[in-house]
Amino acid sequence: MRKIKYKKGRKAQPYNLEYTGIHKRTDSEMQLFVYDDVKFAEFADFNVSDLKKHIDNQKTNWLNIHGLNDLNFLKSISDYFEVDNFMLADILNTTRRTKIEEQQDILFFNIKSLLPSGDTDNICAEQISFLIKEGVLISFQEKRSDFFTHIRERIRTHSGIVRSKKADYLLYILLDSIMENFYITLENEEDKIEVLIDQTKNSTDPIILEKIEKHRDNFNFLKRSIIPLRDSLYDIKSIKDDIIFNGIEADNFTFFARLHQKSLELLEQIESDMSSLHSASDYYFSAQNHKMNGIMKTLTVVSAIFIPLTFIAGVYGMNFQNMPELEYEYGYYTVIGFMVLIFLGMLFYFKRQHWF
Repeated sequence: MRKIKYKKGRKAQPYNLEYTGIHKRTDSEMQLFVYDDVKFAEFADFNVSDLKKHIDNQKTNWLNIHGLNDLNFLKSISDYFEVDNFMLADILNTTRRTKIEEQQDILFFNIKSLLPSGDTDNICAEQISFLIKEGVLISFQEKRSDFFTHIRERIRTHSGIVRSKKADYLLYILLDSIMENFYITLENEEDKIEVLIDQTKNSTDPIILEKIEKHRDNFNFLKRSIIPLRDSLYDIKSIKDDIIFNGIEADNFTFFARLHQKSLELLEQIESDMSSLHSASDYYFSAQNHKMNGIMKTLTVVSAIFIPLTFIAGVYGMNFQNMPELEYEYGYYTVIGFMVLIFLGMLFYFKRQHWF
């Protein structure tokens, strides 16, 4: 799980642009889709100066950018679309929380995309940002990934209603695709929790507690990522009555309400899973205490049995001359037999009392 370095995030000033992510070696590149219900065009490996030639304001335009390392390239993109430096700084600063921001003719949205990290217990995080302006949706990804591959195919093959909708609907299905990653991550965590719960019932190995705490951290990280997303999706409702910005059509607000509902479901599931982790942790400590109590009970029984035997051995270990039992021919065997009787009697008594 990649931890947020808040100190580094505070140092990144709006007019001193700096990419704060970890994909420093990823080259910046862009891909443009221009489509409507009838026609479709796809462009790649072109210059920023060619945008004016390729973008068609009568159609839906999706400009997807991979790699945030080339600041000059990104600055030329922001200059072309007249994007404020504050928004560009939020795109480059990956420590920012998920948020939505409206500035007259521009709608800005950024989100954290989370996925499991291979076979480890870590979670990979990537910030993805979106800008909508005058029928153009620009998406910024830290690296090339397959989050939106199925959406590209839907556009190419005219599958579904995406080609008949505008950029706001495209934003919806892109956000929905990212939210699916939350479900994948959550399901992966739940599978590992089930294994941990079974392990707590069969073992008291301390490594189990370490894994429980690791997954607790993962759930807290998921929660911190989803809560601002939930708030941002709720804020979209306020845009509905905005007479200045009309980048989202009235009929499409229902789709964003669905995403808001999904975020609530995710948070509820996380709370339930954290309760399961808490139960597993309690069971682990209960098993540890039960094991310790069993050990202490065994030691107590052994100690209780040997107390009288130690007393007898101590008495006859004293160096007094006037001890008649020492002169008795069968004294040794008598004392040993008496000690064996005490031992067996105490075992019988403890057993009847169910002390072991």
